[in-house]
Amino acid sequence: MTTTPDRNRVQLPGISSRAYEHPADRSALVALRKLSGFDTVLKQMSGLVSERRLRLMYLASAVRVSETQFRSIYDMGRDAAYTLDLHRIPEIYIQQDPRVQAKAIGFDDPFIVVTTGLLNLMNEEEQRFVIGHETSHILSGHAVYRTMLDILTMLAARVAWIPLGYIGLRAIVAGLEEWYRKSELSSDRGGLLVGQDPEAAKRALMKLAGGDYTHEMNIEAFLEQYQEYDTAGDLRDGFLKVLNLLGTTHPFAVVRVAELDKWQRSGEYDRILGGDYPRREDDSNARVTDEIKAAAESYRASWSQSQDPFIGVLRDVAEGAVNAGERIFNRFSRRDGGQG
Repeated sequence: MTTTPDRNRVQLPGISSRAYEHPADRSALVALRKLSGFDTVLKQMSGLVSERRLRLMYLASAVRVSETQFRSIYDMGRDAAYTLDLHRIPEIYIQQDPRVQAKAIGFDDPFIVVTTGLLNLMNEEEQRFVIGHETSHILSGHAVYRTMLDILTMLAARVAWIPLGYIGLRAIVAGLEEWYRKSELSSDRGGLLVGQDPEAAKRALMKLAGGDYTHEMNIEAFLEQYQEYDTAGDLRDGFLKVLNLLGTTHPFAVVRVAELDKWQRSGEYDRILGGDYPRREDDSNARVTDEIKAAAESYRASWSQSQDPFIGVLRDVAEGAVNAGERIFNRFSRRDGGQG
């Protein structure tokens, strides 16, 4: 099966997912990949949510894209695999659903599901960004670790009557939700690398907030909304923003547009398209301690740039937590003879 793209895009031979992953996402993934057998255990734990069962369900109730069904989406999946240098083109299913959704499912043989609501909302280049976003989830292996969040969330609900058990699990789930949100920022970057159309990527995310009214919206004005959101009003607003994040797995649309715009303007996007990026063949050499430090620096930079007064109050506490985390990982690193 040919994987030649429909137009000239920069291919990224052997690109590692580390190239586009948010530091907080990347550090978690590098650490978990070092745990031998972790994904095998997780697959066994998630046996009730069988990949085979889900595939059969979509095979029976949705439309599998091909050269004769939803050809344009089929071509986008082929192009995404070509650009990210995947050896296998993930299957894509179109599901009749008015909700605007897309997701990557599975461990051994991941596939993508896109709703008709999303297709109706977005034009071709915006759809290409979405397919690239989901393909990036597959390259990163996010499905394995997202399953852990699902399992723990269900477990937390079952032990809600045990106060201490529930509190402990909720703390873990909250941490995983924070990682989940960062993994979405990672795949937004991956989607941009696939589509290679920054304006289309930002429009797609903006449509998640305002629908199919781009003629009534303006990206610069939307970015100004982020500035207002970031500065907040006072400590109460900052605290309420934290409360609004509880139970969420996706960053708010205004944050996603601002973060993608910031990443593009940083020069990382052009650097990667120019061929300067980490390769998959070097993934085994990635050091956990280096990635943890990069994540810590990312959070520090975010805190220092934020004008949210609530973040200012918590900055010292959070900085202490980050420093403690770095010391713990450094200690383990020394025990392991410096191997990350």
